[in-house]
Parts: sequence; structure tokens; C-alpha cells
Amino acid sequence: MAEHAEMNAVFDAVARYFSLLSDPTRLRIMHALCKAERTVGEVVEHTGGTQTNISRQLNLMHERGALARRKEGSLVYYRVADQTLVAMCREVCARVGEAQEAKPALRDGLRTMVDEFG
Repeated sequence: MAEHAEMNAVFDAVARYFSLLSDPTRLRIMHALCKAERTVGEVVEHTGGTQTNISRQLNLMHERGALARRKEGSLVYYRVADQTLVAMCREVCARVGEAQEAKPALRDGLRTMVDEFG
């Protein structure tokens, strides 16, 4: 029984890790930060989200170790701290793109994302 409890804790931790990429806004943030460090305002501009929502998501992603941040004067800069998440995004976009052969616009958009995550 103790082994099941330990494994459940492992599965919970893995599910929590995967959940970082289960939200479209967080995926947009990863896309915005995958190649460059950006200020909060730049992330808002790049993602098209609201300042409040992007700030909340950035904070969550930082708390869970996906992003690192630094402050320079009044600006806060974010960057990807866990490159595994970028690699996962790239691989999943490639896989989903392969499955979308009948939908050229979606397939092409996903290929673009693969290139940008790469």
C-alpha cells in the first residue's frame, strides 16, 4: 500500500508539471519567451492577453520553476528556466501538425511554431 501512495505522489507531481502546458495562455507565454527574455509588457504585447491575466500566469509559471525572472529598475524580465518545456512544446506541435495533414492552415501554423520553439 505504501508503494501505491509513493507512486501516486509521483503521478501527481508529473501531472502538475504537464499542467503548465495545458492552458493556451501559458503556451502563448512559452512561445513568446522560448527564444528571448522579455519584459511583462512585451509578453502582454506578444501574446495579446490582458496585463492582469499574463501577470498571473507568469507568476504561476515562475513559482512552478518554468520561468526565471529578474528585476531591472521598474521592469521585470522573464525567461524560460526549464528548457524541457520548450522541447516538449516543439515535439507536441510537430506531432499535432503531422496529424493535421487534412487541414493545411493549421498544419502550416504548427510547423511555424515548431521552427520558433526550435
